[in-house]
Amino acid sequence: MGNTVSCCVSPESSPKLPSRQPAERLEEFHTSTEVSDDQAGPYLQHISDREVPDELALESNPSDHARASTIFLSKSQTDVRDKRKSNHLNHISHVSPGPPMKKYSSCSTIFIDDSTVSQPNLKSTIKCVTLAIYYHIKKRDSDRSLDIFDEKLHPLSKEPVPDDYAYVDPEHKHIYRFVRTLFSAAQLTAECAIVTLVYLERLLTYAELDICPANWKRIVLGAILLASKVWDDQAVWNVDYCQILKDLTVEDLNEMERQSLELLQFNINVPASVYAKYYFDLRQLADDNNLNFPLEPLDNQRAQKLEAISRLCEDKYKDLSKAAMRRSLSADNLIGVRHSNAVLS
Repeated sequence: MGNTVSCCVSPESSPKLPSRQPAERLEEFHTSTEVSDDQAGPYLQHISDREVPDELALESNPSDHARASTIFLSKSQTDVRDKRKSNHLNHISHVSPGPPMKKYSSCSTIFIDDSTVSQPNLKSTIKCVTLAIYYHIKKRDSDRSLDIFDEKLHPLSKEPVPDDYAYVDPEHKHIYRFVRTLFSAAQLTAECAIVTLVYLERLLTYAELDICPANWKRIVLGAILLASKVWDDQAVWNVDYCQILKDLTVEDLNEMERQSLELLQFNINVPASVYAKYYFDLRQLADDNNLNFPLEPLDNQRAQKLEAISRLCEDKYKDLSKAAMRRSLSADNLIGVRHSNAVLS
């Protein structure tokens, strides 16, 4: 399952993006590089003319390319600008503004959070991921979906689905409560939540779907199912999810997992650069929406912990540098080198 190259995928089955503008511009780009008929003699196209422009490469799927902007962050920018404008007007209208919401470090006190790109904070990460899902639903272009993800056709519980289930957008707290329950019961990590968001955006782009009120629970569940199996060494079995969601069947989960993999074209690889991009974009999303990571004063215990982690990383990279320098020898190390005596016969 961890293999990123599949012999079953044909070259024609590459992911198709909803936007057709890049393909049209790429066609124009190739057309512009053709030689006119009135030019005589042999013509060899320059290598720079054969390369794909950077602007076309950046418009590829963000879950595959580290330089492409994440979808959820671009969808949230409209609300962020409106919130900043509203806060500015409220600040002007009030004579005495309220207390500051953020903590800032000073010369005597340093505030840090315990979330890093390698060890994110679980609760804060789930809040950010569910907020990204909320913006996907709120800012969707249409309601394109598949039957396997329709909650009316495949309900997650025996309770009747409301008639307006496909028209009422869920609130952020409802999405957070659903995801938090799964992560708490299955004991999943914060890194798994980030990979879940990567798979979700990759699925929406590859399959040209929209996450909407009628399918968001099953799409998120399918992404969590795949992320937990790819990321964790001891993955949660499908039957274990049936213990969390009592009314689900193993056959339903197996079919949803199979179709999700086919829609992803079995591309479950998440490069480190893509993972880091999603982590820092989630932090940017949290900062824009006042979902700050918990800050605590730097005390002696936390300082010793940071020092131990930095020393561990320093020793690790020192060993790697030594292994890389074994083939070369600096001139500074030539002093004291012993030479064997020559034997003359």
